[in-house]
Amino acid sequence: MPKVGIRDVAKFAGVSTGTVSRVLNDHPAVTDELRARVRRIIDELGYMPDPSARSMRSKVSRLIGIVIPDLTNPFFSELVQSAEQAAASHGYNIIVMTSFDDAAKEADRIGQLTSRKVDGIILVPSNDFHRLKLPKGLPIVVVDRLMPGYSGIASDHRAGVRLGVEHLLQLGHRRIGFISGPRHSVPANDRLKGYLDAMGQPDDGGQIGSPLIAEAAFDYESGRSAGNYLLARARSERPTAIFASSDQQAIGCMRAAHDLGIPIPAALSIVGFDGIPLASMTTPRLTTVKQPIQKIAAAAVAVLLNKQPTPGIGHPILLACTLSQGETTAPPQPD
Repeated sequence: MPKVGIRDVAKFAGVSTGTVSRVLNDHPAVTDELRARVRRIIDELGYMPDPSARSMRSKVSRLIGIVIPDLTNPFFSELVQSAEQAAASHGYNIIVMTSFDDAAKEADRIGQLTSRKVDGIILVPSNDFHRLKLPKGLPIVVVDRLMPGYSGIASDHRAGVRLGVEHLLQLGHRRIGFISGPRHSVPANDRLKGYLDAMGQPDDGGQIGSPLIAEAAFDYESGRSAGNYLLARARSERPTAIFASSDQQAIGCMRAAHDLGIPIPAALSIVGFDGIPLASMTTPRLTTVKQPIQKIAAAAVAVLLNKQPTPGIGHPILLACTLSQGETTAPPQPD
């Protein structure tokens, strides 16, 4: 079969090639009725626009790059999926690259995306972001791990943790343990501040040494180790509740409690952070503070495509988290 072109679409739809082009580019001047008719003809004929030709004509690639530290982390996987859905709604595709949380690899990935003429980049910086110099002239939106000197979009990590710890306080818990993230992580430090806020403790920079606080990476095994540290002590001294800075940590902590014979939530309440799908699959189902991942991705794409204003430097867009009530919290038992 001969290749279907834009002129064929225009002929069958009874419109000009310019109108077809405006439909393909989501031009606001096209009526809904006309847009639907042209889209129907495109589907019936199986017309596929040539992206390279469109890019040469318009100097727009309709590609968005996204650089994340770790594709195996469920939070970042969901962020990528949400960004792809948001980009597709505007007629864009995404290219995903992983920095492996390394500044040198991160700079290389950004360079590769720049050479591919992407129209913008969504960047979750490595924890070593102070070594990174972003290229000038290319729209870049920093998400999740906010960088000093750059605009960005993130969850309100501090307020989110405060929400989860206050839930435990309202149940009557007072010995509340906290599994922090790595101290060089910006979100981890914000989450620690949220815990200290809720507990009425000063943020003096030395709280990691507290017997109720354990520093850990955001993964399952680190959460399990931190859980063992917090729970392997006399009942009168161990926490009656633990807030973990990620759902993976929380699930690891649940395993530690199981191994020590501590029932959840009868003798220990646990709250996680992120709201990844796995949180709803645990037994008992994990109570967690859910990040608005889809809203973060949609806002990042909208900023790149000039659909909403770019957040000012020092004034990031912070989106509210919500508490997702599961089955891992209950009032504390008497000692």
